[in-house]
Amino acid sequence: MTNPEAWTDAATALADKVTANATEWRDAVSATPRHVLVPRWWERIPNSPAEAWEMVAPDFASKAHLSAAYSDATLVTRVGPTHADEAQPDEKPTGSPTSSSTLPGLIVSMLHRLDARPGHKVLDVGTGSGYSAALMGRRLGDENVTSVDVDSYLVQAARARLAEFGRNPRMEAIDATGELPESGYDRIMATVSVRPVPKTWLRALRPGGRLVTTIAHTALLITADMGDDGIARGSVQPDPATFMETRQEADYPPKLNEVFATAREDEGDEVRAADGPIPDLWQEWPLRWLFELDTPGIETRAAVYPDGKRCVWLLSADGSWSRSEQPESGSGTVHQGGARRLWDDLERVRRKWEEGNRFSLHSMTAELSADGSHLVAPGGAWRFAI
Repeated sequence: MTNPEAWTDAATALADKVTANATEWRDAVSATPRHVLVPRWWERIPNSPAEAWEMVAPDFASKAHLSAAYSDATLVTRVGPTHADEAQPDEKPTGSPTSSSTLPGLIVSMLHRLDARPGHKVLDVGTGSGYSAALMGRRLGDENVTSVDVDSYLVQAARARLAEFGRNPRMEAIDATGELPESGYDRIMATVSVRPVPKTWLRALRPGGRLVTTIAHTALLITADMGDDGIARGSVQPDPATFMETRQEADYPPKLNEVFATAREDEGDEVRAADGPIPDLWQEWPLRWLFELDTPGIETRAAVYPDGKRCVWLLSADGSWSRSEQPESGSGTVHQGGARRLWDDLERVRRKWEEGNRFSLHSMTAELSADGSHLVAPGGAWRFAI
């Protein structure tokens, strides 16, 4: 590693920023050379209609490299099946991110909620760049940390880079939704999102142990403590956290572009007035996440046109779709096609939420067990399988 004074100053400044409410992790952040773990990465090309990305490959430990590596920002390291380490400089992959080095502030916040202490046996699900494992190893001891990822290249690269600065946690390339390397963990933290919560995690968590994870296709962060009865109980945390979903293949399934092509202009099997204003699901994120919990797997898209009209599309893999149009003034119109009435489902969820006084999502409690896991709304009016 070159220019040690420059990177340690940058790491200390990052620690000052992200550990104000988690001072127990300050030393780990200050002592971890994140730039070694992320030598290059992808940035989205602005206004690219194909969702294309371009590589950022600064000189190692240069001012530009350190500035990015020690910013409180996520650095995307893999797009589709293409890792920045293995790509050509002029390569411009398209698609969605499949791995990244998560913004340090979020990692520290989750570690604080994990409440891991020296001597605890910890499972880090989603190795990625290795940054979480590095922080855990520094504070808890490498011998107490196991880090797993489905991508063997990520595990290999992270292992080598961690070793460069003396970190040697146990690292394995496995599908973490299946069998785990060991059991009897005191803490499990996932920087990938899941649904369902894997039974193997709950079986591997000892009584008194804690799990911190997020629910796929939402930003709901859950903390739960395992009881003697095999049920981990906890709640949704007030601060949201978005992570890529666990995957078994090199890439995620393709988006529903063929369904969208129909939904963009087709009149549909049913046309009716909307039940109230068309919600902006990107601003009204609690409604969007409740809808995902109630009716999982629906792809959502939106657009705003020059005349002020807004459109929201709901798309299903079975070919069902809805298009809801809200002019700048006046009532909205709903078009629906296919076997399911997706917008009817959304309106049902909205009505039920309003009947529940639009409760805060972090007022939901979590009950997680190998026999089935659920999020429960206040009063028990809703019980979502997760």
